Amino acid sequence: MTHRTSRRARVLAAGLGAGVIVPLVAAAAPAAAATTPTVSCTSSKAGLAAKLQKDITAALTSRKGTVAVGLYDRTTKTSCSLRGSTAYDSASVVKVTVLATLLWDAKKHNRYLTSREQSLATAMITKSDNASTSTLWKQLGVTKVKGFLTAAGMTQTKPGANGYWGLTQITVRDEQKLLRLITAKNSVLSDNSRAYILKLMGKVISSQCWGTPAGVPSGVSVHVKNGWLSRSTHGWRVHSVGTFKGGGHDYMITVLTHGNSTMNYGINTIQGVAKVIHKDLAAS
Repeated sequence: MTHRTSRRARVLAAGLGAGVIVPLVAAAAPAAAATTPTVSCTSSKAGLAAKLQKDITAALTSRKGTVAVGLYDRTTKTSCSLRGSTAYDSASVVKVTVLATLLWDAKKHNRYLTSREQSLATAMITKSDNASTSTLWKQLGVTKVKGFLTAAGMTQTKPGANGYWGLTQITVRDEQKLLRLITAKNSVLSDNSRAYILKLMGKVISSQCWGTPAGVPSGVSVHVKNGWLSRSTHGWRVHSVGTFKGGGHDYMITVLTHGNSTMNYGINTIQGVAKVIHKDLAAS
């Protein structure tokens, strides 16, 4: 057995140089394509799931990179998911988790945020200020962040090590869990805490309001937090999470991407997805 394996390895190695391996790679391609994740949607509204599935898929057809999508609308009990459990470097999207942890911890100790904490939180969310985030992350410590993640049922989220909060591993599934917590009564976050998070996410500076709000119908409230980060592997990570209420709908969208050539390329991918979601929900 060992002899045969090593002989095959030698043949493959020789083939690489001679170009013999190419047909083998080509033959394997259809099998790989069959495992490509597809958008899956469910809804209590007739025809809506099929429409969303078709339109989100079409919006992503010509886009490069790896994209994960989550949608949940309480009104029509509509859910869509693509790569729901694929992990991404969080970049600044984790800042919502940092604020939620801060409020969750303060509630446990039966105290309000100090004025210093409030200014740090405001800068962190509305301007995506990194220094403020690092200060709060250090103050809380990874143990408290993990405590909040456990309470929130965000089991797929892994806090970044050595103070690198932007390298926290996040998934669409967990981000959607967090957005659900922020937007409805629950035992993890108090009503005041939820209102405070939404207030800050509703005051993000205009230059950072791209992403999931693209194409939102008028009269629908918008709360958003975006993240962007370039690294040597997977190019640009560009993410957007948002909650939307109005027009007979109460929904949240998460789009996580990496493998983007530029930040703008990632933004355009996210906005293409967001536009069809807002349009399909508004028409339902």
